[in-house]
Amino acid sequence: MNYKSFREMLKKVFLALFVVAAIACNASPRVVLENKPGQLAPDTEQGIIVQEVVNLFETVHYKKVPFNDSLSAVIFDNYMETLDEGKNYLLQSDVDEFKQYRNTLLSDLKEGDLSVMFHMFNVYQARYLERLNYAVSQIKTKFDFTKDESYTYDRKNEKWFASSKEANQTWRKRVKYDLLTLKLSQTNPDSISKSIKTLTERYNNLISMTKKTNSKDAFQIMMNAFTGSIDPHTNYFNPSYAQAFNEDMAKSFEGIGARLMLENEVVKVIEIIPGGPAYKDKSLQVNDRIIAVAQGDDEFVDVVGWRLDNTVTKIKGPKGTTVRLKIIPAGQELTAKPKIITLVRDKVNMEDTATKTVKTLKGDDGNTYKIGVITIPSFYMDFKAYNANDTNYKSTTRDVKLILDTLKQEKVDAVVIDLRNNGGGSLMEAISLTGLFIDQGPVVQVRDTRNRIDVNSDEDPGIYWDGPLGIMINRFSASASEILAAAIQDYGRGLIIGTQSYGKGTVQSAIDMARVISPTNRLLLKAKAKADKSFVPQGAPEFGQINLTMAKFYRITGSSTQHKGVMPDIIFPMMFPADKFGESSEPSALHWDQIEATDFNVVADLAPLIDTLEKKHEKRMQASPEYQYLLDDIQHLKERENETAVTLQESKLKKEREEKENRSLERTNARRKLQGLEPIKKGESSPKEAVYDFIEDESLNVMVDMLLLTAQ
Repeated sequence: MNYKSFREMLKKVFLALFVVAAIACNASPRVVLENKPGQLAPDTEQGIIVQEVVNLFETVHYKKVPFNDSLSAVIFDNYMETLDEGKNYLLQSDVDEFKQYRNTLLSDLKEGDLSVMFHMFNVYQARYLERLNYAVSQIKTKFDFTKDESYTYDRKNEKWFASSKEANQTWRKRVKYDLLTLKLSQTNPDSISKSIKTLTERYNNLISMTKKTNSKDAFQIMMNAFTGSIDPHTNYFNPSYAQAFNEDMAKSFEGIGARLMLENEVVKVIEIIPGGPAYKDKSLQVNDRIIAVAQGDDEFVDVVGWRLDNTVTKIKGPKGTTVRLKIIPAGQELTAKPKIITLVRDKVNMEDTATKTVKTLKGDDGNTYKIGVITIPSFYMDFKAYNANDTNYKSTTRDVKLILDTLKQEKVDAVVIDLRNNGGGSLMEAISLTGLFIDQGPVVQVRDTRNRIDVNSDEDPGIYWDGPLGIMINRFSASASEILAAAIQDYGRGLIIGTQSYGKGTVQSAIDMARVISPTNRLLLKAKAKADKSFVPQGAPEFGQINLTMAKFYRITGSSTQHKGVMPDIIFPMMFPADKFGESSEPSALHWDQIEATDFNVVADLAPLIDTLEKKHEKRMQASPEYQYLLDDIQHLKERENETAVTLQESKLKKEREEKENRSLERTNARRKLQGLEPIKKGESSPKEAVYDFIEDESLNVMVDMLLLTAQ
């Protein structure tokens, strides 16, 4: 044997021993659960992915979390909540059996062993199908809708079902509730036949979709539960989800322009995307729930209980086509009368141009003042054109500069930037936009995983707009919006008006999982392919991507925007409570902290001015009917916060629904009267042009007050 042959033999022997050692090191010390025929099971790639994700958390993620039994329990609890948040399917016996894995789940993930998580998923899926099949069997029951009984629709704080019999008792009421809701929503509520047909189709569709669930779907759910236990903004996406996410980020998809989530088996709108049809139409609102979808003039398809991706597929579609949505407006129960809206799908251009309006208001001195309002839907920049040295590249800063030029020509007395519902975008744009209103100086500090602090500054000399400035924010102003608002506030350059912002002060980086697979795991894949001829990875296996939190934002004062967000100088009551919306509602959110302030020169101390402005603002609010309406709406939502059950007596439910409809109509017409508009009749929809922005109106009044005070 020559030297070359001997060397090759040694190489093969070493490789074989290395693979065996690697497999041994990655084996679980516990007995691996075996799946029954037909049940879902993990594949080799999924085990490798979860190992690598654990490694990323331990080595490069910003949040330094000890990977111990305590974290294992958090992951277990979050996975249980992900599977059955409303405690509608699993039995107490299932939960008791799962508890043995509570403190060992993390060690399994470290080893790439997903057998326990798949076992739990399979048990859940079996119970899910049991409940749905029982529901189908009950649909044609002749329910007595005159009987005074109630259905607990929110079981989060209830005990797990003690038995299948107890579960069936609840699900009998669930079926009755669904039938009654559908019955009251029809033009002919006296007929039950159509409700039976719709509900049968709903449950059978759910059964069909559940049976089509594959291991990739299950794995995506598991990874969401795992990553969400540690950080709400670190997300793993399997290849198909990664493609959808990147398409979203590329801002080039077609649809209605709304982000959705599944809450208690109903699809809810969580964001209206700037530039999309829903944003321009104004008829769809955040927290509206979509219960049915229709293509053009076709009949509605009930989507309650559907998987989110299936509902999204129904809603999205080619540019120019029409989709109708049957929605339950925000703040109303599912028993409320649905509202139907029609949207024409279009290319969703999230880089929608900033827009401006000029409003004229009268001050206490009797003079009129012109205020320019610039609405910025997102912080956008065409990086492709910018990197190609295209001098006409599109960006927020460039667009706002052009708007400021026209506002100067119109001789406005002040400028207000509207950042409400602006979820962020380009950090570079947030910095350069801030630079239009300050002379050179720091804008935001960024600390990375190694605790290195980078001060991001505006390098351009001069100020593009040196006049009075206001910034409007709300609970859904996040990330880049918070950077701009915080900098303007810290410099004393302008007034911040509105409600506490979202509190997202973290930075995520997208990582292609194929790039971080360790040499050991690559060898395991090769060994698997060699041992199992049916296992043929297509070239480099598709591992998807992870968006990992890698850094944190800090104000130039050293205070983090994380969790606390930005608190306005002039505060409005918050319609959406902080404990349910925003970063502070996320149990796994990174905490607030503080670093040293950086050097910067304060433009002005607005504190004495703010005290006077607050008093004048409060005086106006006490005399404002719109303000009282806002307080009434907030109180109404608070009163209903703890409601968990609904009556199943038709007459009582119908009366409750009518009272809510009458209250809503009365409020709508009262507002229309204030605007000098004709009242609308019951059943008519409110014209879109009648929408009155009370918050903007009062914010501009505050700016006029500021003009008068600074002129003294």
